Amino acid sequence: MYRLIKKEGSARRGEFTTVHGTVQTPGFMNVATTAAIKGGLSAFDLKDINCQVMLCNTYHLHVRTGDKAIKEMGGLHKFTGWDRPILTDSGGFQVFSLAKLRSIKEEGVYFNSHIDGRKIFMGPEESMRIQSNLGSTIAMAFDECVENPSTYEYSKKSCERTTRWLIRCKEEHDRLNSLPDTVNPHQLLFGINQGCTFPDLRVDHMKEIAKLDLDGYAIGGLAVGEPAETMYEIIDAVEPHMPADKIRYLMGVGTPVNILEGVHRGIDLFDCVMPSRNARHGHLFTWNGIININNACFEKDTRPLDASCSCPVCTRHSRAYIRHLLKAKEVLGLRLAVIHNLYFYNSLMEKIRENLDNGTFEEFYKKYVPILDKRAPID
Repeated sequence: MYRLIKKEGSARRGEFTTVHGTVQTPGFMNVATTAAIKGGLSAFDLKDINCQVMLCNTYHLHVRTGDKAIKEMGGLHKFTGWDRPILTDSGGFQVFSLAKLRSIKEEGVYFNSHIDGRKIFMGPEESMRIQSNLGSTIAMAFDECVENPSTYEYSKKSCERTTRWLIRCKEEHDRLNSLPDTVNPHQLLFGINQGCTFPDLRVDHMKEIAKLDLDGYAIGGLAVGEPAETMYEIIDAVEPHMPADKIRYLMGVGTPVNILEGVHRGIDLFDCVMPSRNARHGHLFTWNGIININNACFEKDTRPLDASCSCPVCTRHSRAYIRHLLKAKEVLGLRLAVIHNLYFYNSLMEKIRENLDNGTFEEFYKKYVPILDKRAPID
């Protein structure tokens, strides 16, 4: 259940209450695709970096280790040791991005596993059953992720199919939640808005799925190569038609500036692999901008990654040491870099919430939009 606490312009400060705890919004969901953060972080590490929600992927957990096995072990929460909210992606994006050969039918999608090539079928009911077995706090509806760019005509037909699939998802989700052996009978369901980069399709689709009165609504199919300004234009078009009393999630986004822009436009939840992926390549976020720790200028730099950061890495280690670990290909280097970047993202969300509480978000937004996605000055 979402509670809107206050607004500043379109930016929203709220709380989202679930069976696994209350999420303070705006918030960032840390991506643990296969039930672990890449870079050697466990669920217990996530608590140390102030993570509120862990995001796991339906498709990847279905093909390895298998959702039925995870159900037998009590669901994802018991499996991982994480006792806070978990959101599971429906698997739709992976089906459409990883499968080289796929066939889209009204019943669902036939494709080959990217791991061993075995034939798999996934449709709305299958996605709901897998997510029910995983026992996540929030299940995402199964949708079609169209390529960008796509033609208007195909995007329109895809939206219509995604709506029909969403209705089937809701029916199956309600049925599964009523079963006596369901891992989490309080599992929530979010619908996904699609429509490529066509504002009228996006608006019409949002109006249609809002009628289903779901637990939350996401904007999907963005941040897949289109210019950032196009993404912002789509959010601006869709936001007025998203139910004001339901939580809003922008899927797969993004950079710190993308997040600031999304909050500014009324978005509550975000997720992205960027902080962990970039960290593993030595690209680290600071309050002065981005640094590439692999650069030679950091070889003997005894300062922390960010003097303004109080993460476990910045309070204990130097830039020189992190650079050494990454250059030496030590696993510890990946772990420390990922911890720092995820801590930065969660701190960014905390500061956003603080400024919304204080009525100073607009000032904070204007200060950091020109800084956070740029290279930090070398001093």
